[in-house]
Amino acid sequence: MEVLTLLTSKREILGKKTRFLRRQGITPTHLFGHGLESLSLQCDTAKLQRIMAQAGRTRPISLEIEGDKQPRSVFIREIQRAEPGGQLLHVDFYQVRKTEKMRVDVPIVLVGEAPAMKEKGRILTRGVTSLSIECLPDKLPPQVEVDLSSLEELEQAIYVRDITLSPDITNFTGPDQLVVKVSEVHVE
Repeated sequence: MEVLTLLTSKREILGKKTRFLRRQGITPTHLFGHGLESLSLQCDTAKLQRIMAQAGRTRPISLEIEGDKQPRSVFIREIQRAEPGGQLLHVDFYQVRKTEKMRVDVPIVLVGEAPAMKEKGRILTRGVTSLSIECLPDKLPPQVEVDLSSLEELEQAIYVRDITLSPDITNFTGPDQLVVKVSEVHVE
């Protein structure tokens, strides 16, 4: 997997004055982590948006801070956008230790085709769309794939308990939560 690298610099402008940075195409960011001194940073908005689209919240980013010798391995923790319009206002990065487990919500992606869906009048009903998991940063999957090919009959379902995860990953989502089910369309 390609390493995602983002160049940043330390930010001197704080508070309401950061709107001037945004007008220049610069987004204020913040870096924090367990046992680390937090840093106010800034980076190019267009580059940041490209990295955000690729990384989501489950892929590590190599954050290079101007003046630092070593890049830092970080994850996107929070994204703030303006309402209305969705303009990017601020992004928080969280630096992780490679030896410390982290807890993250990972999206569930449905793959394959359910044989039961070949009949007319059937629909896939979705339940939970993400799993709350805990693992070391290098074991974090970008997504959890659920294969629909086992759904052969009407009313058949896949629950969280049916998802197989690596032994290195702990799942905190309830095992009886519905992931997906083949249902009949009811017309009233």
